[in-house]
This record gives sequence, C-alpha cells and structure tokens, in this order.
Amino acid sequence: MIYTLGIYLYTFAAIIASLFSKKIRKRVYGIGQTFMLLHRHIKPTDRVVWFHAASLGEFEQGRPLMERLRVERPEYKILLTFFSPSGYEVRKDYEGADLVCYIPFDTPGNVYSFIRLAHPEIAIFIKYEFWTNFLKALCKRGTKVYSVSSIFRADQHFFKWYGSLTPIRQFDHMFVQNQLSKDLLAEHGIMNTTVVGDTRLDRVIAIRNAAAPLSIVEQFAENSPCFIAGSSWGPDEEIYIPYFARHKDWRLIIAPHVISETHLREIEKLLAENGYKSVRYTELENKPDILSALKNDTEEKGLALIVNCFGKLSSIYRYGKVALVGGGFGVGIHNVPEAAVYGIPVLFGPNNKKFREAQALKACGGSFEYQDEQTFASIMDRFIHSPEALQQAGRAAGNYINSNAGATEKCFNDIFN
Repeated sequence: MIYTLGIYLYTFAAIIASLFSKKIRKRVYGIGQTFMLLHRHIKPTDRVVWFHAASLGEFEQGRPLMERLRVERPEYKILLTFFSPSGYEVRKDYEGADLVCYIPFDTPGNVYSFIRLAHPEIAIFIKYEFWTNFLKALCKRGTKVYSVSSIFRADQHFFKWYGSLTPIRQFDHMFVQNQLSKDLLAEHGIMNTTVVGDTRLDRVIAIRNAAAPLSIVEQFAENSPCFIAGSSWGPDEEIYIPYFARHKDWRLIIAPHVISETHLREIEKLLAENGYKSVRYTELENKPDILSALKNDTEEKGLALIVNCFGKLSSIYRYGKVALVGGGFGVGIHNVPEAAVYGIPVLFGPNNKKFREAQALKACGGSFEYQDEQTFASIMDRFIHSPEALQQAGRAAGNYINSNAGATEKCFNDIFN
C-alpha cells in the first residue's frame, strides 16, 4: 500500500512537472497513447512476448534477445516498452518489435488495463526494472517473468532494513551478470538465478561485425593515429584537448554526448585555443572538398573532427588507436564495451565503480581510469612512447569482450526452448 501510494504521488508530480519540462511532457503524453496503441496493434489471439527497458542502454542489452526471437520464433509478436523518453524517442520506430510504446505508471488500474490488452505469455525486464504492481499482476496471471542482465550490489535499497525483496521474488528466473549478484541473492533466499554475463557484449560484437566503413572518417584519419572521444562531456574535453595541444600529430575525433549548438561551439572554441582546426561531420557530408582544403591549411595545427550526428560512433571506434568514453565526471560512464570490442584501450573518468565491464577491463589491463590532467597525461604518454604497451592494452580489451560473450545464447535457450 505504501508503494502504491508513492506511485500515485509520483504520477501526480509527473503530471504537474510536465507543464514545465518538455522531457516529462513527452512521457506523460506517450503514456496517454499506450492503451490506444495496444488496443489497435495487439489482437486477442496474438502470442506476445513483452520486453521492457528503462532507456537506450537497457534496450541495447535486450536487443540481441529480441532479434534472435524474431528470427527463430516468428510466431511471437514482440512488444517493447520504455520508461524514459530518451529511449523511446530514439527507438520508437525500431523494426525488431511489432509495437513500441511507453510503460504506464505502476498503478493498479494502469497495470490491469495494460496486461489485459497486451496479455503477454512471457515478460522480460532488462537490468534494473522492478515494478512491484506489474510483477505481482503478471505472476498472478500466470505469465512467465524473467530478469535479464541484472546486477546487484549490497548497497541497493532491496537489501536495506527499509527495503523490500517483494519485486525480486516475483521473477520465475533471473539471469544475472556476475557471481557476486548470485551470491547476494542467495543470502536472501533467492535461488532461481543463473550467471550468464551481459547480453550487451553480444550486441557490441554484432555491431562490430556489421559496421560499414565510413569514407569520411577514413579520409579524415589517413595514416595518422586517432584518439576517439565517445559520449564526450565538457569535463573530459577540458582534460584531453589541452593534452593533444602537445601532440598535434594525433587527430581527434570527438562525438559529444549532448549534441547541442552551445556544446558544439564550446568544443570548437577549446580546440581553437589549443591549436586545432576542426570540422563538423555534417559539413563533410555536404561538402567533402572542405577536408582537403582544411588539411592544406593546417600547417602547425592539429586536425579534429566533431561528430555532430547520431548513429556513427559505434562504427567510428574502429579507426582509433585509443578511445575515451565520457561521463566519468558526472552521472557515470557510458558504453565502454562499444569501444573495447575493436581491440583498443579505453580511458574514462573516476565515476566508473558501478559499471561491471569497466571494472573487469581495468583488472585485465584493457581500460584505464584518469582523475585529472596529470593522470591522463601519464596514461597517454606511456602509449605514445611504447607501441608495445599500446598493443598489449588493446589486445586485453578485445580478448575480454570476445571471451565473455554468449549471454544471449544462454538466456534464449532457457526461456524459449
């Protein structure tokens, strides 16, 4: 009852906040469309598998399972829901699902209407999604419910005196990322778990194998070593751009996490102050001759490419000697395996402790943490002056990704066979 009251209060607060926030307004409006979409696209006779992801990161973890299900079990209709507008807006047209919509707020009325219309045979919640009323109602209905790529830590609220294990106990089975999660759950009497690793590793391998060459990046890079800064934020840029002012033989490729005109201009200004000429990716798409003229005009200056569009980064990493994944001075680092899969060392800031792959890659020597300009310079100086150290770190990164793949196969076989 306390949980449900909290959800009602949260719902009311979200409606009020939607008057002032465009992002929240999109979610509230999207939920209003959910029941109409379910009624329109799902028939009573459909066999439905429901995948739920909070946002884009969780979607990428569930995607390998969805795509395999589509190929091997076409009799199922795939329903995909998101909690966050940042996930839904990017993947609302995802062709791997029959219907993409928002998950409604977890109130009893919403839950009843959603499950009645969707009537899933199987529900798969990805990583950190534990909605108590949904889970209880699904179990009562007899729907098989699974958690995929979940990971647990002792400091999570479930395991505190004020927490509740009720939502976790509703799962038929949990496919966890590591042995620590399995052991922690076992301490609390939850035994229906299997350690499979992270399905995201299967996804980044699939992306790597399918990645098409990018002629613009090839022409930009030529034979120069490239430093790829992916999902880059301001605090990262203030560290690595001044460093490369002393190493202008390296070309910079910067893919900012936030592609806004304000941030793009801040990057261009910082590059100019540090002796780098820069060009935006879309400029080269429209006028490829700009690159030749820019190269001829650089003289003593370095050259930087700013990726001001989405969907390119996962393919761009292949052109790097070293990669940086941003976010380590904010809410947390972004997708480290996406870069490491290409067999290059990955650097990131200090907020990385909750990211399993980052910790594992650090342990095997495939990734490295920097806290400031000095630690960043120490890492890069070693790579620049020791090609052997650079190659060894790259091999460690690639080997980790390849040797820990296969979670999708294990989950799929247990759920659908």
